[in-house]
Amino acid sequence: MKLLKVSRILLFTFLTLIFSNCNEDEILSNSTAELVTIGDKDYRPDFHFTPQSNWMNDPNGMVYYEGEYHLFYQHNPDASVWGPMHWGHAISKDLVNWQEMPIALYPDDLGNIFSGSIVVDSNNTSGFKTGSESPLVAIFTHQNPVNNNQTQSLAFSNDKGRSWTKYEDNPVLVNNNIVDFRDPKVSWHEETQKWIMVIAAGDEIMFYSSPNLINWDYEHSFGKDVGAHGGVWECPDLFKIKDENGQETWALLVSINPGGPNGGSGTQYFLGDFDGETFTSSQESTLWLDYGTDNYAGVTWSNEPSNRNLFMGWMSNWSYAQNVPTYSYRSAMTFARTLHWQNTNNNSIIVSKLPTELIYVIGGNMVDNNNATSKFELLNDETLGEGKFYLETTLDFSAINEAKIEWGNKSSSVVINYNKVTGELLLDRSESGYKFNNLNGNVLKCPYVLPDSNQLKISMLVDKSSMEIFLNDGERVLTALVFPLAPFKNLEISGNNEIEFIKKLKINQL
Repeated sequence: MKLLKVSRILLFTFLTLIFSNCNEDEILSNSTAELVTIGDKDYRPDFHFTPQSNWMNDPNGMVYYEGEYHLFYQHNPDASVWGPMHWGHAISKDLVNWQEMPIALYPDDLGNIFSGSIVVDSNNTSGFKTGSESPLVAIFTHQNPVNNNQTQSLAFSNDKGRSWTKYEDNPVLVNNNIVDFRDPKVSWHEETQKWIMVIAAGDEIMFYSSPNLINWDYEHSFGKDVGAHGGVWECPDLFKIKDENGQETWALLVSINPGGPNGGSGTQYFLGDFDGETFTSSQESTLWLDYGTDNYAGVTWSNEPSNRNLFMGWMSNWSYAQNVPTYSYRSAMTFARTLHWQNTNNNSIIVSKLPTELIYVIGGNMVDNNNATSKFELLNDETLGEGKFYLETTLDFSAINEAKIEWGNKSSSVVINYNKVTGELLLDRSESGYKFNNLNGNVLKCPYVLPDSNQLKISMLVDKSSMEIFLNDGERVLTALVFPLAPFKNLEISGNNEIEFIKKLKINQL
């Protein structure tokens, strides 16, 4: 196996040894004379999930049951860097306010608890039901820390996810000498009346089926010679997805590290067909779910009550995740998004939308301007200085070629620049404060050609240390971490001062 595809566990062990010896002074060497405050209280998001303490990465076992959204996640409860993996647990009724629960799954004699999924076994196919509740069944990867052998195991809960019992005959699916064999995502396939597992195996995806979640049969592999192969494949997800007319296709998400569109981690996807055994796709180009550097290992919720493809990812990148300037905790999840299929003019893509009804739950209106203007600015604004807002603006490029949005202070800022001629949006965080290991020069590139209307709608959700940017209702998305060394209190939208190109503008204080 090529060096780029070497097991992640060996790399993490090495990084853990390095970063555990880093001290705060080394990390703060990024600072400037303008530094006012820096630390967890300045950077911990208000409406994105973060653990109360220590390390978090991949979202796991996301399932809805009886009015509650369950979020499990890779967690090291003993340090703020990656280490022996547990499943942390949090519950929400509204996807905004989260209650952190006791750790759900601990390492045991079979190894550490890597990523996986949870299903509601409504028909008790597993036989795990003991009371009136449907059993929640977790399918996860056991990782042997001695030889890195990875196998798939089960645990179940009969009390709405409050307590978990591991299956006595674990593992239920053993490794066939594959170095990386992990992250099972399981769903029910109605047409064949079987459970389907998609699992990452090196740099391809394997498909298994089962009538009862216990006995698994190999069906098919997908991924050779298609998509991006710059690193190991991880955290797959398979689901049906609809367009606005109700037409359906199948989507397969695959995270990859390294090899993302702007360096380090990223998530690609494939659109195609699945018949219960074989996934096929005629897709020729590599499609990315997010062009930012900080949306990785994301999957969709199981048993979502509205049948939405509701998605959440880990808001970081393995290139610097263990070295960002937070110390009592590390990492946040993205805000929840809904995924939709858009198929127009032979252009078949996934669009990601913010559930905007949630935005209005967490904030009040600050600016609402429907009058066309050539420039907009807020200077030394204390509300922006809190680093929490939602911006939505529509820019008309009929008579201009370039425009930018800049958020910052006198000496540092983040700049979003769109150029109609090059068909590219740039997000420049090179002068934003904390330096991200100079990943891609800290300038993120996103190709996007405007529609015939020449209109570009930009929606931007900012929560202290993160920016989630949606172009034309999610046709392109960029998620990026930003750690200012002093409060950002200025916001400016500019292009050509002679032309009123800003058609709509709305900012919500959060």
